[in-house]
Amino acid sequence: MIDGQDVQILRLLTEDGRMSIHELSEKAGLSHTPVSRRVKKLEASGIITGYEARVDERKLGFTFSAFVSVRLDKQIDETLVAFERQIKLMPEVVDCWLMTGNHDYLLRVVTRDIEEFETFLLRDLTRTQGVASMESSIPLRRVKAGAARTY
Repeated sequence: MIDGQDVQILRLLTEDGRMSIHELSEKAGLSHTPVSRRVKKLEASGIITGYEARVDERKLGFTFSAFVSVRLDKQIDETLVAFERQIKLMPEVVDCWLMTGNHDYLLRVVTRDIEEFETFLLRDLTRTQGVASMESSIPLRRVKAGAARTY
């Protein structure tokens, strides 16, 4: 489906999604037309799903992050759908994964401080339909961050 040159293009775009086709073709060692064609093919196939800016949340005043594991009272379709619908409306939840294991969901929650996090937990998350229990973990520092795995 994709070859080594496509992987190289993906790697370059994950480093800088704003890179022009001209710059991309220079760094990939291909001419403009084949690079443009490959990028369009990667977009059309759904491998490239979009382009986004990486934002420093701390510089916007969101200095507190926590990972919250959530267990639901029932693991049936209606409960999962209702929980996910409610979570999508909460701006504090920036990432949400359905999990295997002891917890049903893992959330990354970002707030201005621990007080706002406490308010979010007590006012919003504990009152969310289907939540049976929660467990929070506070990260000390990020060791590695990546946009996507390309190889």
